[in-house]
Amino acid sequence: MRRSVIERKTAETDIVLRLDLDGSGLADVRTGVGFLDHMLTLLARHGRFDLTVHCKGDTDVDDHHSVEDVGICLGRAFREALGDKRGICRYGDAALPMDEALVLCAVDLSGRGCLGWDLPFPTEKVGFFDTQLVEEFFTAFVSNAGITAHVRLLAGKNSHHIAEAAFKGTARALRKAVAVDREFEDEVPSTKGTLE
Repeated sequence: MRRSVIERKTAETDIVLRLDLDGSGLADVRTGVGFLDHMLTLLARHGRFDLTVHCKGDTDVDDHHSVEDVGICLGRAFREALGDKRGICRYGDAALPMDEALVLCAVDLSGRGCLGWDLPFPTEKVGFFDTQLVEEFFTAFVSNAGITAHVRLLAGKNSHHIAEAAFKGTARALRKAVAVDREFEDEVPSTKGTLE
């Protein structure tokens, strides 16, 4: 069963996160940050992951701590749920259009957290949400998951569409990468024999 439960409590946030990699895209997301809730719901739906995230954070100060800490917890959940990564496809990519926006997303479940980021936003905010926090989320996520991810803007003028394409594209790429390759289900997809 490729599932995990992560609980993390600090002076800034209190988070409970549940992840099932072999779900149907169900999401119960309540982070206190509306735009993040929307993006994580998209991530679950397009990745076909079942995801529950409940976060109580110091959003009276700023959304930063909640966004980053949810990224940390989601990354840890992916790492735990994948176990030794035996049988996974490992790689995934998607070029995701969202109206005028087009974002390229590619992932490698390498065990090494690395983010290649070229996703400039034309505005500093989407509603009340700081667009710079999208990169903060992805940095925390890939670092804690041990994922190499590249996210690049190929076209786009609308910040909401750009962010949405990034989350949906990453979800689609992750869906491919975590899928089990039935021909090699007893092998770790690495010549090193490990993806740690």
